[in-house]
Parts: sequence; C-alpha cells; structure tokens
Amino acid sequence: MDFTPMTEEQPHGGFSFFLDTLINISAAVLIFAVIYFFVAQPHQVDGGSMLPTYLHGDYVLTEKVSSYWSDLQRGDVIVFRYPKDPSKEYIKRVIGLPGEEISIRDGIVYIDGGPLNETYTRSGYTSAHSFLQEGTSYNVQQNEYFVMGDNRNESSDSREWGTVPEDNIIGKVFFRYWPFSRFGLIKNN
Repeated sequence: MDFTPMTEEQPHGGFSFFLDTLINISAAVLIFAVIYFFVAQPHQVDGGSMLPTYLHGDYVLTEKVSSYWSDLQRGDVIVFRYPKDPSKEYIKRVIGLPGEEISIRDGIVYIDGGPLNETYTRSGYTSAHSFLQEGTSYNVQQNEYFVMGDNRNESSDSREWGTVPEDNIIGKVFFRYWPFSRFGLIKNN
C-alpha cells in the first residue's frame, strides 16, 4: 500500500475550534433574540386575577406574530404593559373591542346593548369600578381594548383604570408549559 501524505494545510486546531464555537453561540443568540422579540415570549402568571383559567405561577408563552396581520378577538387572553406603569406586565382577557359600547348592569357585562355570555369567569358576577361605573357605558376607541380578569372580584382591570392602548399589547397567550399537568395549547375564546 502506498500512502500519499496530505498536502492541504490543516487549520490550527485551537483557533478553529474557538472560531466555530463563537459562530455557533452567536447564531444561537441571534435565533433566540429573533424568537423572543418577534415570535414568542415566556411569561409567568402572577396573582389570582385570571382564576380559574390561569393559576398563580403558571408559565405561558405569548405569541407576537398574529398581531401583525389580524386583530384581537373578544375572549383572547393577552399580555400587555400596564397603561399606568409600562414597566409592569399584566395578563387579562379582551372583553371590549374598538368601536363597541360596553356597560355593566346588575353584575352583567353588556356589549352594544346585549349581554355577554361569559363561561370563563369565576363568580359569574361582574362589579363596576371607578372607570366603568354601574349603569354607565363606555365607547371603546380605535386602537384600544377593554380588558378584564376572569376572577372579577380580585382583578385590577379596565373597569378600574381604563382601556389598554394597542401599542401596549405584547401578544396573545397561546401555550402553557408549566405546570406540566396543565401543559398544552390554549383555546382563548
């Protein structure tokens, strides 16, 4: 057998490994950043305002993509920056859409004069607050949404502090990944 020695120069082992590792780490960071800022973001539910749908400590994924081509629907659960302090993020359910009139009478939410069928609330009774008072109505403006927690007795929401501007919305909750016993896709409305 005749072996011919290789004539190609071999790259320096240490430098090549370092460069390959640096490129792979950079690619992973770039992919993570694109997903985190434009596709999906993890959030943890803090508090009991969304009981029984979401428990304190649930981990969910919020998708950001659909907001680029479709409007939110009533019943969608969203994460948004709190209008009074944008450093805080809240999770609530969309109740009133742009252009709709919302009111609360005798513990029932009305949209454009008709009662809203809400199977997701904890008590079935919705009290009014300082922003939306009993028997008064509010017309939701363009580019804003009226939101409420499912646990109406324990929720600070649009009834108290007003609507959520569209620009404050981070995305729609679509997947619960912890606790594992409640793992799976989420049907919002």
